Amino acid sequence: MIPLSLADTGKEQTIKKIGGNAEVRQHLENLGFVTGGSVAIISVMNGNVIVKVKESRIAISEELARKIMV
Repeated sequence: MIPLSLADTGKEQTIKKIGGNAEVRQHLENLGFVTGGSVAIISVMNGNVIVKVKESRIAISEELARKIMV
């Protein structure tokens, strides 16, 4: 298991665990990051990570990406 921020760009990954406090986990869940779901990094720019989750592109901070384990 590695943080999403260290995953390979363009490769689809399965979310295994979401860390952080309850507020952070709820925020990520609202964005579509759920355990068992799939996610792929599209690009990394200036510390922000652009990911594809549930057919949508979302930009999250590297800090949030470190809380998503794949």
